[in-house]
Amino acid sequence: MWFDPEHGVRDVEIEASVRDWLERLRAHGKIERWRLTRRKLGLGGDLPEWHVVVEVAGLAQLDEAFAVAARRSGPAEALHHGINARVRNFKAALYRDFPDPVRELGDEAF
Repeated sequence: MWFDPEHGVRDVEIEASVRDWLERLRAHGKIERWRLTRRKLGLGGDLPEWHVVVEVAGLAQLDEAFAVAARRSGPAEALHHGINARVRNFKAALYRDFPDPVRELGDEAF
């Protein structure tokens, strides 16, 4: 995920919001790990200033994380909203390791 902070939001607020939300997901087994980085030296072209990498064990675990966010209630919603209220220009993408492990199976899978 990539994003810029909303105008007037301090960098320490961004870090705390991301940490609170993603650590809750990690503690409940909805993600494996995460990493927050910030663009430096003006490099990155049109990409937003902040970058978050979230790693999951597979698409089923990712679906569980989305289900928590989609409930839009309870303590998780407050944490999720804590990030959304502080960012703009949000972009997301889904990547996976390459080559895929299933390629090594070849025709033996059938």
